[in-house]
Amino acid sequence: MLNILKFQNVLEQLLSQSQQKTYLLAVSGGVDSMVLADLFQVSGFNFHMAHINYHLRNEDSNLDQKLVSDFCQKHKIPFHLYEVSENDNQPENSIQNWARELRYRFFREIQEKVNLDYIVTAHHLNDQLETFIINLSKASGIRGLSGIPQNENGIIRPLLDFSKDEIYDFAKENQIEFREDKSNQKTDYLRNKIRHNIVPELEKINSDFLTNFSKSINYIHQAKDFINQSVDDKIKILKINSDENQIIIDKQKFSKESELIRYEILKRFGFNDENEMQKVLTAQTGSSFFNSEYQLIINRNELIFSCKAEVGNQKSEDSLILEIVGNKIVIPEEIKNEIQELGNCFWKIDIQKVQLPLKLRRKQEGDLFFPIGMIGKKKISKFFKDEKLSILAKQKIWLLCDADERILGVLPFRQDGRFSSDNSEAELTLKV
Repeated sequence: MLNILKFQNVLEQLLSQSQQKTYLLAVSGGVDSMVLADLFQVSGFNFHMAHINYHLRNEDSNLDQKLVSDFCQKHKIPFHLYEVSENDNQPENSIQNWARELRYRFFREIQEKVNLDYIVTAHHLNDQLETFIINLSKASGIRGLSGIPQNENGIIRPLLDFSKDEIYDFAKENQIEFREDKSNQKTDYLRNKIRHNIVPELEKINSDFLTNFSKSINYIHQAKDFINQSVDDKIKILKINSDENQIIIDKQKFSKESELIRYEILKRFGFNDENEMQKVLTAQTGSSFFNSEYQLIINRNELIFSCKAEVGNQKSEDSLILEIVGNKIVIPEEIKNEIQELGNCFWKIDIQKVQLPLKLRRKQEGDLFFPIGMIGKKKISKFFKDEKLSILAKQKIWLLCDADERILGVLPFRQDGRFSSDNSEAELTLKV
């Protein structure tokens, strides 16, 4: 049964001295978020409320906004509103992902601006079950099966232990006003299909299904914590050396660990694609793997994980000025070895069409080029997709650019046709 005392106990278990913290409540106007707002209000917590009007349901969206706004005005709670407009570039597909990214970006901005301790959402036990089933269908591993975290990255979810029925009963008992989102009754989205078609059948099979699931998810959380601790211990055993920016692991010992441990260790450093694990194990000395935070270098019997140092907004490992000797573009041997893992190329570039110096850099948002042999331009991201490149392959790719940031080619796959040369007297060559 959901009651104020039980809710306060849950919140205090999540955070010590909870009443001294400040919170930003994400409130949609639905029963779960309005119950959350009421619980915070009667408990005397220091909090603000944030609401996003997506304008997807015409007048219903405006009535949701009014309900939340009126609650804040009545109880003198600071209210933050974001109204979605054409400038937010709503996509035709993946609206749920777009909406989620937009609202969390808004919440983070408010949290930072007002200096609030935590963001609070109204996710409940039924949401947890739906997420579990979705992740189960994706083979997402123990992290996915552990579901929605109660406390992670400054976001807390104190209603995860309570079912939707408990929340409805509390709203009825305490006469809490809320609004129903009629779009939740549709089965257009996967989550709604699970909610309306699968979960009711599971509850028919076992009337205590949701209660038993709550116990099971707690066991999975404990198993995840145990694995995380085991991985920490394994890293200490496998570690050869380390400092604040680098850790070196014994490759031979690493390769003898179970597939689960190897995967979890690589995941700690941002390498999440288990299909690429074998490439790490068989890569030659000098091979490099990159992600947004770390670089992994294979050095004989060592796996060297290094934090990427930043210089301004450009990562130092992600840009390199190239030397030209005679008419040849010289690529450092280490980078050449990395490129050759993906293929070989021999390009002829018209020196009269480019601005020196030339450089190599990694892909950036919005990059495009004019692939030789094709008509028109193509985004680099679309080119990667068409080539069916793996995550790690994308991380290894270098772009050849000139001083004006024009892309001369995607190494080693395709040159930009605008800068190719058919004149040997004004020609630079690049061979990998």
